[in-house]
Amino acid sequence: MTTRFRGASLAALVTLAVVASACGLQPDPTRSSAPRGAAKATILPIPITSAFRVGDNRIVFTLTDSSGQKQVAAPDRSLSIGYRGPKGETIAPAPQSFIWAIEGVNGVYVGHATFPSAGQWTADFTTRAPGATAETTTFGFDVRDRVEVISPGDPAPSVKTPTIADFGGDVSKVSSDATPIRRFYETSEADALAAKKPFVLIFATPKFCQSATCGPTLDRLKPVAAAHPELTIINVEPYQLAFENGGLRPVMTGQDLTPVEATLAFKLQSEPYIFVIGADGKVGASFELVFSADEIEAAIKAVETPG
Repeated sequence: MTTRFRGASLAALVTLAVVASACGLQPDPTRSSAPRGAAKATILPIPITSAFRVGDNRIVFTLTDSSGQKQVAAPDRSLSIGYRGPKGETIAPAPQSFIWAIEGVNGVYVGHATFPSAGQWTADFTTRAPGATAETTTFGFDVRDRVEVISPGDPAPSVKTPTIADFGGDVSKVSSDATPIRRFYETSEADALAAKKPFVLIFATPKFCQSATCGPTLDRLKPVAAAHPELTIINVEPYQLAFENGGLRPVMTGQDLTPVEATLAFKLQSEPYIFVIGADGKVGASFELVFSADEIEAAIKAVETPG
């Protein structure tokens, strides 16, 4: 079985080519792709989060200028977002946290929002740059009853993912990372789930992802792994790979990269993606494309000390 799913390049977001240039993947036609009611705005919010659902959501946006060609998200630019729902619901404005997606190049704002109902929602963005007046613009988007990808609160599917033991201990046959951590490839996801202990599952392919975030995703997790030697951490290459002529190459289906079983089981619509899974086998937290070390640490703490 094969499928085509959508990845997002943060560099491409700056030019509003959110999905066309990233990872050979395809757009989700149900996704809101442009702000509603923001034609005259000088600042445009661009969603990194691929879909929004009823319940708690990790919200990720970046900001560009009115042309969509230049990113204006920055550590010294503040952003607050409030929400208005289809049934008159309101969610009070809350400050968002800035994090670098690619250090010193592209950044995003991260926050959380709990949507009580499905339908068309409006986000009110208020942003201020140093020495400038605040500007408010709006973004219209859809909230679904559920999203396709496995989400926090869902049970993690059990999948036998490749390990170095399957390849005679040769990590180069299971990882496209130029500097792989062997520990990331020693345990199958199915075995980690059966052990009934918390673990972190990463879908990232440094060599074959075009978004420039896959490599940094693994690099950002390496210090986290070093700080948690007790924790099982698994990286899964989201595409089928074959080892030929001394290196890995992707297995193609026509002109498309072919997802592996775990990619299909977790119903990924984008990558890289991270899941923090508790001893109960349920997803405690998930991170699409970008994350901060503080977010990962908090998610690990939550599953290691539940309740």
